[in-house]
Amino acid sequence: MGAMEILTIETPGLGDRSYVVIADGHAVVVDPQRDVDRVLAILDRHGATLALVCETHVHNDYVTGGLALARATGADYVLNAADDVRFPHRGVVDGQELAVGPMTVQAIATPGHTPTHLSYLVRAGGDAAVFTGGSMLYDTVGRTDLLGEALTDRLTRDQHASVRALARDLDADTAVQPTHGFGSFCSSAGGGGRTSGTIADERTGNIACTTDDVEVFVRTLREGFTAHPPYYRHMAPLNLAGPFPPDLSAPATVAPEELSARVARGDWVVDLRPRRDFAADHLRGSINAEVGDSLATWLGWVLPWGTAVTLVADTDAEVAQAQRELVRIGLDRPLGMAVGGPDAFAAGQDRASLPVATFAEIPADATVVDVRRGDEWGEGHLDGAIHVPMEDLADRADTLPDTTLWVHCASGFRASIAASLLARAGRAVVLVDDDVENAPI
Repeated sequence: MGAMEILTIETPGLGDRSYVVIADGHAVVVDPQRDVDRVLAILDRHGATLALVCETHVHNDYVTGGLALARATGADYVLNAADDVRFPHRGVVDGQELAVGPMTVQAIATPGHTPTHLSYLVRAGGDAAVFTGGSMLYDTVGRTDLLGEALTDRLTRDQHASVRALARDLDADTAVQPTHGFGSFCSSAGGGGRTSGTIADERTGNIACTTDDVEVFVRTLREGFTAHPPYYRHMAPLNLAGPFPPDLSAPATVAPEELSARVARGDWVVDLRPRRDFAADHLRGSINAEVGDSLATWLGWVLPWGTAVTLVADTDAEVAQAQRELVRIGLDRPLGMAVGGPDAFAAGQDRASLPVATFAEIPADATVVDVRRGDEWGEGHLDGAIHVPMEDLADRADTLPDTTLWVHCASGFRASIAASLLARAGRAVVLVDDDVENAPI
């Protein structure tokens, strides 16, 4: 961008972005994820000194790395002065400007996603970018219902006003850099899939800017709200308290006999291998949650809060990747690990397999369990299927018909988690590993 360089750190599994802004060796970081080694590596490569760590809001979808990053580097930790956090920080108010080398960082009050939400306008030379967090997203806005029904209408009206004010007051060529969007459950209705843009783009494309009537805007957002992961309710309290740095060192190795004992007493032994590999051969009673971008969201959706897990996989690298994904939502320090595939970690133990099918192979008289979200079910589903959103499985497993259950989701990823949970509960299941577009809906 010329006078300043904006480096984006993607966290695809959570649909979020963090930003490092560098000018003349000085740096500002906005909304860092908890695994701040990614930020430190960028600062090191660019020889930049971090001056400010800026939070747009107290996040509801992940554990921040902001406090740990500020303490590790000596940077000021910048939050809204009205945020009720329990640690030293630099509180700022609407309109306040901070100087960082050639950059000016201006806090702009943009309530809506949260009551104390801030955006940050960063300028250097002729460059300008606004870091909008969960306020103005590309073509849409951050959702306004995460803090409860009592606040939703007011926050939605605030969101409408905040986004329109940004569009009105900032120059057309100002780059827009949101934290949420990109598949995040913190985003709301109407997004068009863009991954970059300017204020000029938002003036003509953003739902808040193109919907003049605030009551229509409120109705539209409310109609578009979908379920969000249950772990969200724990993120803000952790962020207000001040999260400690994560420990990403390898956990202790667990022997096959101990893994079986943990399964027997109801512990969560999570098998990170691809779902087809798990279906073919696994430690009986283990849960499949395939390592990758979707791991934290979907495992976090069903794992009871505070439950520690033991991770098993083919390789050490897969366990390390899973640890990184999980600490972002506050799932710290596994109880242990084991690698080498089932021939190693389940050697001599009770092993099992799951049958796998496609939609075309489901018999006409099969008992089908659809574990997708309610909004997905509402868009179309198999005739006669039973809808059990994945987060309800633990409570409803005993209410399902006493027959083989053919379990599906949209792709097979969630279905494998659900099928393994049902199998652990003693149910006969078939994993439907197929794209829902192939279903006769």
